[in-house]
Amino acid sequence: MIVDLFAGPGGWDEGLRLLGLKALGLEWDTAACRTRVAAGHATVQTDVAAYPTKPFACLICGFIASPPCQAWSRAGKGLGLVDQPLVHQCVHDLAQGRDTRPALLAACKDPRSLLAAEPMRWLYDLRPEWVAMEEVPDVLPLWRQYAEVLRAWGYSAWVGILNTADYGVPQTRRRAILIASRVREVAAPPPTHTEHDHGIDLFGEHRPRWVSMAQALDLPAGLRINTRGNRKTSGGNEFSCDGPSWALTEKARSWWVLRHSKRANATERRLDQPAATLVAGHARRDFHWVRVDGRTDLEKRPLLLSEAAILQGFPADYPFQSSESKRFLQIANAVPPLLAAHVVAVATGRRVPALLDEAA
Repeated sequence: MIVDLFAGPGGWDEGLRLLGLKALGLEWDTAACRTRVAAGHATVQTDVAAYPTKPFACLICGFIASPPCQAWSRAGKGLGLVDQPLVHQCVHDLAQGRDTRPALLAACKDPRSLLAAEPMRWLYDLRPEWVAMEEVPDVLPLWRQYAEVLRAWGYSAWVGILNTADYGVPQTRRRAILIASRVREVAAPPPTHTEHDHGIDLFGEHRPRWVSMAQALDLPAGLRINTRGNRKTSGGNEFSCDGPSWALTEKARSWWVLRHSKRANATERRLDQPAATLVAGHARRDFHWVRVDGRTDLEKRPLLLSEAAILQGFPADYPFQSSESKRFLQIANAVPPLLAAHVVAVATGRRVPALLDEAA
């Protein structure tokens, strides 16, 4: 069995499916659970922090966790950054078999912060064969603490920052990753794509360039996204869909851009690049594709949920459930399936089917 904590709508599960694997996902959010069930992923709706580990004793070989990142992300209030010493203390205590969560939780500025320490309770009790964990880049020091503990228990462990665009996702989403195994040496998954085409390397291999938004969405050149939509006030951010989107996260309306602002010196993304991180938490209709001629807007239309799903690495028809805003939130917070597949492939020793990389 593989257990997936904070499983969300199924990003890890879709990655596992690509490898011929499946997991039991534990998730609190009702909308995400409905999506998981609709997609055919085994699900238990529960509070992970309150769920006992005993039912999984001697049953699991793989362990996956993506704790909620809102409290740690710089896109939000960042109270989790203030709570970091408490979270590190909680991980240390749980790794020694001491459950000090109630006292530490009472001292936290953000009650969600301590969820990032929750996986250690499961790891201490269950000692799975392999581990894969994902979070925003600011959690990297915490993942390093996890890795030190796992190495002391006899695991091989790797920790680092991965860019989803390097693995065929049409988005430059950066995430802190932990991979560990008791039965094999682990390292960073080999990239399948590259920002710049360097031709054939010394080993006779060639990696294609990052997948652009234009490629992924089959869009014509020259389209732009404006993050303020049709608001009367000026400002906002834009980027050209000729390139990858930026990362999709909770503040997408603020900076889901190819051109990062209306300043003359603003950073721009071309259609031949990926998008930036997709940020959730705001209305999907705040995003607009904008066709421009020089600085004159010729046409606007809202970003479709199916397009957001594709930019996050899901099929356009993935059955996200609930209201439009909750579906967009699920998309933006999910682990891109292709990245998940490459991470789990390292942890398990499986190979990502070559056809997937070619399709990307």
